[in-house]
Amino acid sequence: MMVAQTNTPRLKTLYNEEVSTKAISEFGLKNRHQLPVVEKVIVNCGIGRFLENQKLKPEIRDTIYDTLTTITGQRPIMVMARKSVSNFKVREGAPSAIMVTVRGDRMWHFLDRLINLAIPRIKDFRGVSDRSFDGAGSYGMGLTEQAVWPEINMARVNFTHGMNINICFRKSDPARSLFVLKELGMPFVRKEES
Repeated sequence: MMVAQTNTPRLKTLYNEEVSTKAISEFGLKNRHQLPVVEKVIVNCGIGRFLENQKLKPEIRDTIYDTLTTITGQRPIMVMARKSVSNFKVREGAPSAIMVTVRGDRMWHFLDRLINLAIPRIKDFRGVSDRSFDGAGSYGMGLTEQAVWPEINMARVNFTHGMNINICFRKSDPARSLFVLKELGMPFVRKEES
């Protein structure tokens, strides 16, 4: 007898079976609809410093596209500047960033690789900041180079670039989001006990 095998992400299963129950008891929630939900993850690479005369070199664009496609599993988009800012030497319509928004099972797989593979490979890592939450509970962090991802072959890369990663929550606040991310295994900075 064949049993259908589902490829449910590990962190999604952990969230549904353990973290949600702990969050309900921790915050005194009345039902599961009040739980903080990880809605999406946005990965963004600013490209303003790579521009020459408001144009992006094709090899730089291709490297960033390939990096984001490899680590997220979907094709990124180019974001254009909405208005001109002379202090930053930005013109309206010039390339500003390359980003990708990940949802669903791909998001859970990406979070799993971020927490368990990429973050531990950061040089001199002491933990991620627990102060990077906004008022709605979304968490933002930055990586300085793409070499922390095991999927990236640095021998084939022309230059290093960083990226910003935003984990967006729904129905949350900073305390609830912090609790959920800690339970999922995010390595936050440890407070020194005195």
